[in-house]
Amino acid sequence: MFGCLVAGRLVQTDALQVASDKFVFNLADYENVNHVVVFMLGTVPFPAGMGGAVYFSFPDPVSGAPVWQLLGFITNDKPSAIFKISGLKAGEGGAHPFGVMASVSPSVAQVGVSVEALDQLAQQIPVSSAAVSTVDTFMQFTQKMLDSLYNFASSFALSQAQMTPNPSETFIPSSCILRWYENFQRRMAQNPNFWKS
Repeated sequence: MFGCLVAGRLVQTDALQVASDKFVFNLADYENVNHVVVFMLGTVPFPAGMGGAVYFSFPDPVSGAPVWQLLGFITNDKPSAIFKISGLKAGEGGAHPFGVMASVSPSVAQVGVSVEALDQLAQQIPVSSAAVSTVDTFMQFTQKMLDSLYNFASSFALSQAQMTPNPSETFIPSSCILRWYENFQRRMAQNPNFWKS
């Protein structure tokens, strides 16, 4: 029903069913994992009105007990999701539906999928650091970068009367920087991935 993928490793489709509606994948050497992809195999859909809450568990460094954190969810309409887990390792655990499970090896983490009603999934709040960057955050970064470059270059602006001749310096009119800035903004608004081609 589910698959789990870590970059550089084989796809895992052998989830351990720990209850009728709970499935767990073991992630060996989790300290070297940054992102995990959880997806539906496409063979068995969720029952109507149901989805899967995705959790990440790692051994507490002090007690060794599993620390569970909600990453997000998958549904028939959103059958896969990528989660960033590298920042979660030191976080605190929260409520989870997996009960008390036996501890696994100190270098093994677990990804759990709990089949739950969609209205319950909508009320749950995943840990914010599990979200993967989106186009919106990329566009925000790009806008800040453009603003920073323009402000930095403008801070050195001189009028022609203030310029002293220096044969080793090349001067770029600020109108060129402004025109580039405006063109880049326009192209980003039309297609945030234009720079990839």
